Amino acid sequence: MAKILLEDMEFYAYHGCFREEQVIGNRFFVDLEIDVDTEKAETSDDLKDTVNYQSVYNEIKTVMAEKSHLLEHLARRIIDALHASFPDIQHIKLKVSKMNPPMGGKMRCVSIVLTS
Repeated sequence: MAKILLEDMEFYAYHGCFREEQVIGNRFFVDLEIDVDTEKAETSDDLKDTVNYQSVYNEIKTVMAEKSHLLEHLARRIIDALHASFPDIQHIKLKVSKMNPPMGGKMRCVSIVLTS
């Protein structure tokens, strides 16, 4: 069993409760940790024997392009899409961060972490 991490994936997207957020957009960072059995790939050195990181990234990119009001909803959609597309993934830990959120004060980001 192995943990595969895709860290600091950056996207410009249009998620948020305020109309302006859905029009102007914002920067988001996504961190992903997945548990996968990599034993076969460890010896075969063949991409077909593991989860293709590029394909995982592209799946997240696709979901990030679809607007959500809430980070909670966005994170659940990413997790659901990953489980549907990559049945070999046994566990997911996902963090989605919205940079410079419109909270009426200065802060770097707000984040949600979901596991599945």
